Amino acid sequence: MPDAAHVMSWPPFRGWTARISFFLAFPLSLRSISMTFLRRRNAIVAMAALGAATLAGSALAQQTVTLRLHQFLPPTAPIPALAIVPWAKKVEAESGGRIKVQLFHSMSMGGSPPQLFDQVRDGVVDISWTVLGYTPGRFNKAEVFELPFMSGKAEPASRAFHEFVEKHAADEFKDVKLLAAHTHGPGLFHTKEPLTKLEDLKGKKVRGGSRVISSMLLKLGATPVGMPVPAVTEAMTKGVIQGTTIPWEVVPSLKIAEIVKNHTTFSGPQGLFTQTFALTMNRNSYDKLPADLKKVIDANSGVETAALFGRAMDEGDRMGLASATKLGNKVVTLDAAETKRWQATAAAVEADWVKEVQAKNIDGAKLVSEARALLAKHSK
Repeated sequence: MPDAAHVMSWPPFRGWTARISFFLAFPLSLRSISMTFLRRRNAIVAMAALGAATLAGSALAQQTVTLRLHQFLPPTAPIPALAIVPWAKKVEAESGGRIKVQLFHSMSMGGSPPQLFDQVRDGVVDISWTVLGYTPGRFNKAEVFELPFMSGKAEPASRAFHEFVEKHAADEFKDVKLLAAHTHGPGLFHTKEPLTKLEDLKGKKVRGGSRVISSMLLKLGATPVGMPVPAVTEAMTKGVIQGTTIPWEVVPSLKIAEIVKNHTTFSGPQGLFTQTFALTMNRNSYDKLPADLKKVIDANSGVETAALFGRAMDEGDRMGLASATKLGNKVVTLDAAETKRWQATAAAVEADWVKEVQAKNIDGAKLVSEARALLAKHSK
């Protein structure tokens, strides 16, 4: 009996053999074509995805960001004119124009100076500059730089203060990104009546810019009246206060030299008091920046930025003193002996402060020592 192969070779079956072979081979051919198509499709999809990622990366790299900066002084004051505006321009230039800093002066976005830190923390604004002492109880460790006769020139003191904050008080800024912490120059009195000795201050209503400064005024015999600096001009004009504690820097912008004719300062490099300031950024506003723009912000943060603000304060002091002198005002520098009387009386403020912060588990005596060591380091 012939086998199957032999049968299929007979003439009647030859056509069917070819047809069967074709149909058996067809699925394999189709599978090959399908696999080729799939490979090509996957390659196209991959190329498209790569292109989309490249475009997205390029778009991110070209992203332009507008940061709103809010502060309480008029634009002509030394800090806005000599520090904030130059800082903003430097950031814009170093970002290749991809960061725009929109400036809002004189509380033009609303609120009051004591609310500025919360505005940046809560994202109402992206960046703010404010006085730390406007929110008592929040910056307990940083307060050490406000103690009487602690510091003098603003640039070295600002370097010292920023370093102090980074080492000892960074937790007080954990809710924001700290760009710079700085101080003003030597604090002094501006009064309607002259102050030539400690007794002249007794009973006078004098503006204090922070909790510590008001405590100092009380120890010195004055009646402290707390208020943010923008309120001083009206308070002086209306007789609500008879004097104010501010550095020379802010005298021209508040027109203090036109309102009062007496200014009292002290012998030695340290001023009667110091206030502290911070330039801070909303944490989320910083975190969502592309990496290269974060580097721009980082490069314009830290001790050197604090020094920029300190130099602006020192230049402002020079201009403020010149404005009072030009008007013929009386500028009294108490001699060394009288200065020591004020220092001895004000020393109780430091002792009280150490006790107060001790109750908050803060080693105040150690912080005072650290602050003075950093001031000495940066004043060389």
